[in-house]
Amino acid sequence: MEKQRANLKNLLAIFTALMLALMIGCKDSPTDVVDNSEPNSDQEALLKIADEDSSLASFETNFNDEDLMSLAKVNTDIYPFRVGHKVRIVNRNLNVEFEGDSAIGTLTKTYEGVLLIAGSYSDTATVPDTILQKPFTTTVTRTLIFVKIANTAKPLLNWKLAAISLPEGGTGSANIEIQKVTVSIEGQDDLVIENPNEYFLNRWRKWWREIPVLHMNQPAKIQVVVKSAYADTDFVTLTYGADLRGSHRAKKKFELVSSTPDGNGFYTKLYEQTYKANPFRGFFHAVINAFPKQVIFDDASPVETNMWGIPYIVKF
Repeated sequence: MEKQRANLKNLLAIFTALMLALMIGCKDSPTDVVDNSEPNSDQEALLKIADEDSSLASFETNFNDEDLMSLAKVNTDIYPFRVGHKVRIVNRNLNVEFEGDSAIGTLTKTYEGVLLIAGSYSDTATVPDTILQKPFTTTVTRTLIFVKIANTAKPLLNWKLAAISLPEGGTGSANIEIQKVTVSIEGQDDLVIENPNEYFLNRWRKWWREIPVLHMNQPAKIQVVVKSAYADTDFVTLTYGADLRGSHRAKKKFELVSSTPDGNGFYTKLYEQTYKANPFRGFFHAVINAFPKQVIFDDASPVETNMWGIPYIVKF
């Protein structure tokens, strides 16, 4: 981890030098939200910049289902008709390391939530007769890279968000872990993600990878590799499509493609699903949640989960 951090700092030093040579000024994105409050320090300014960035804000509305949600397809013996979770932020922290005219921030958010399951104890039921509520706590982290663009008396004018990592979170269980995600979009190189907090996407100047762009209703295939302590098929879902107001949210369940014992008491499983982008423009997040099967099908099992998120943009 220290070696990775050192490499990132070296990259930032080169990046900052190039940006200073190119920089004349930069206007705010028209999609950013404007807030009249004025930060008094660099730390406060960086947090405000992160809070107002649309590519980050779209995560919240897709991570929080707000209620039970229907699943597009579920092939199971006992049918969970609807599954969702409601969460609220109980703690937020941006830990920043300043390196000259650049800064690396680790944004950490802790959520308290309730997993909601509407189902039936009967495998012949056609409507749910039971609603389970399971409380849980999850922590989500992502890395933010900022570049200093000015030296005014107003900290908010001095910094620009240059790149964002993907968010990763969960309950901290060692029994379920997303190890790799591959996103395939026609006409574009595959996104192959193995460490979300070190997979960076551009927010200013073209230096890192670009945020994936889909046309309205364009399909994208997602493959997810999960390491699981359980032989049963895990409950892996995709939540996507919610705009910054929470409208148009949808949920799908991934299908198991293969499962292989790794010889150490775990199973390596490949899941796959295809979804279509919204018929609406804007910033969105595709949020992948992996739960062991018993979390959904056993009313006494505690919540174990691992989550990765992927920002994307929908255009005409």
